[in-house]
Amino acid sequence: MESRSAATTATTKPLKIRVEMPPNGIVTETGSAALFPLFNLWSAGFNAKYPKVAIETARTDSGTGISSALSGAVDIGASDISLSTAQLVTTPAALNIPLVISAQFVAYDLPGITTHLTLSGSVLSEIYQGKITNWRDPAVVALNSGVTLPNLPIVALHRFDDSIDTLLWTTYLSDTDPSGWGRSVGYNSAISWPMTPGALGETGSSNIVTACKATPGCIAYVDIAYLTQALQAGLMYAALLNARGKAELPTPAAISAEAAGFKRPLANGTQSLIYTDAVGGYPIVHYEYAMVNSNQSNSMNAKAIRSVLEWAVNPNAGNSASYLDQIHAVSLPPGVGRESYRQILKIH
Repeated sequence: MESRSAATTATTKPLKIRVEMPPNGIVTETGSAALFPLFNLWSAGFNAKYPKVAIETARTDSGTGISSALSGAVDIGASDISLSTAQLVTTPAALNIPLVISAQFVAYDLPGITTHLTLSGSVLSEIYQGKITNWRDPAVVALNSGVTLPNLPIVALHRFDDSIDTLLWTTYLSDTDPSGWGRSVGYNSAISWPMTPGALGETGSSNIVTACKATPGCIAYVDIAYLTQALQAGLMYAALLNARGKAELPTPAAISAEAAGFKRPLANGTQSLIYTDAVGGYPIVHYEYAMVNSNQSNSMNAKAIRSVLEWAVNPNAGNSASYLDQIHAVSLPPGVGRESYRQILKIH
């Protein structure tokens, strides 16, 4: 996720992908907890189309998905983030293949507040640094005219495990507050969190949702795959100011708009979509990836992996709304889908 520059504009012709007839057998996958529900949906859909092929999924984490795929322990590693350009230099057979576009939302539990509050990256940075500690702080009030905010301490909830969610979140805080968070804290998948009053840590997105609901005044960053769980728990989520100063909710349209600033990914897939200047864009957006070793042990295994991934990025199959809506993800723009297809064809 190193490059921030806009890629070359690509044609917007509809994406057409030929799905190869797979050989009989099993394709294995492990990795991202956020992608685990989608891969289960894809497994059932692919098997319905190709009954003699099974996709075996396992819920681990992005790091395990990457290492398992590149070592050959599994066929596909699911990851919320790409390998860096430096990592690709040391592992030249590795492929970063964008599969779908996902996002992160900001959840909160405020008794009596049933509207979507508006928050900015700079305000969130100060909350997580312990500089803003009450929901009636003037900076929060100024963003939410007409909303009577409770006189309630803010409890900043974070992931204390090594988490790609934390990397995405701290990248956003660094980008929106470069002279504050960016200079004093920075971004990584695990950081030394600033000391804030009552701050809490949890492991895993599901536990984050549960802990936030149990803590009035809580605020938390959560992968959008868990939005339904958060809503069922009674949590609300915020609209965030984008780079153009407009408040946007993490709707499919706003997620797509943010990604539309990059019609094609870089050839190696290492692209950050966070806090672009896209019109109507929601500011915390990212690709979900398949990590694959381009050099497979035999041609039949390579063909089976290609077939699964071709089906997954096909807008008339795995990349259709019938699958993606269930985890609040959106489909790849045609130009990105073409780049993913080009990478898939390198698997041999």
